[in-house]
Amino acid sequence: MTWLATVLTIFPEMLPGPLAYSLAGKALKAGRWRLETVDIRDFTRDKHRSVDDAPFGGGPGMVMRPDVLDAALTGSDGVGPVLLLSPRGRRLDQERVRSLAGGPGMRLICGRFEGFDERVLVARAIEELSLGDFVLSGGEPAAIALIDACVRLLPGVVGRAEGLAEESFSESLLEYPQYTRPQLWQGRAVPEVLVSGDHRRIRDWRRAEAERLTRERRPDLWERYRAAQASDRAGDREVDR
Repeated sequence: MTWLATVLTIFPEMLPGPLAYSLAGKALKAGRWRLETVDIRDFTRDKHRSVDDAPFGGGPGMVMRPDVLDAALTGSDGVGPVLLLSPRGRRLDQERVRSLAGGPGMRLICGRFEGFDERVLVARAIEELSLGDFVLSGGEPAAIALIDACVRLLPGVVGRAEGLAEESFSESLLEYPQYTRPQLWQGRAVPEVLVSGDHRRIRDWRRAEAERLTRERRPDLWERYRAAQASDRAGDREVDR
């Protein structure tokens, strides 16, 4: 079964957008994944194709109606979990991306206005995901980012699959620094170890640099990495007994 991304939006023309280019675009043309867009407005019942209404209790902005979104979910095809891109959702991480890429696909709801009626989110057990602590004008850019992150993990999309194991977040570590020609640039030289030809030293240097960058820039990831290491060591001691 081909991995399928279904996107529910009031702006279907925003897709595929950047997903039509580079790795994702080539994989799309090759049939390694499929993209389906669903226009939420197609499931409205009035002549104005209204998807939103004023919030109960007052306040600024409009709220997407539960009946319209529910009808769109019921009347559209799709596989996998139903996800809402929302700033109040759980922070997306590489572990969740891997799990989504390993399934049959996902259905993404792109938010607009002030949000959605809470009742449809509860009734449908919709999972909310956030790309970070910031607000976009709509969920479409977030959906594109999430789809891209998943597609590049699909079999055959990335040329050197082993390279995925060395990327940022592969072990809760940021990626080590990279260098290329010229070897000397503006008085700055490539680290000697990288031109030594000693593959073991290079591997150790890269690991040490990844640990250093993670410790300095992402203390949260560093703590996760240290906890995983401690758990592995405890497991090894248990096996030795």
